[in-house]
Amino acid sequence: MNKVQPTTCIATSDLEISIPDTQGRNIVLYFYPKDATPGCTTEGQDFRNNHQAFVDANTVIYGVSKDDLIKHEKFKAKQKFPFELIADVDGTLCEFFNVWQLKKFMGREYMGIVRSTFLIDVDGNILKHWDKVKVKGHAETVLAYSQAL
Repeated sequence: MNKVQPTTCIATSDLEISIPDTQGRNIVLYFYPKDATPGCTTEGQDFRNNHQAFVDANTVIYGVSKDDLIKHEKFKAKQKFPFELIADVDGTLCEFFNVWQLKKFMGREYMGIVRSTFLIDVDGNILKHWDKVKVKGHAETVLAYSQAL
């Protein structure tokens, strides 16, 4: 997959999000397993702490999980995220980006979101994809790539 088909998603702040962006910005679309869990909180905080630098690089950030909007709004408010969270309750985005996969934890297999990030340009081209993301330092890596565009 090299290009995103235009789509509209429902996000926090009662917004409809367009992918690709209709305002001429690049998009960081980061997929995470679940609101308010340790790794997902840290990842969101790292994107939050670098938010202005992403804005300066003409890049908008969206977090995506299968949590509903109510959970997303609470998570966003508690962590003071300056970016929106997309509620992919039906898994459409997860399936499209192939992040809904078989996972293993403590000998148990289950389907879940594999932590992944996509950098998408204004034309919907996927410029970079990070798979099986390790949280520490990830937001800074994505930022450096965004700034180099």
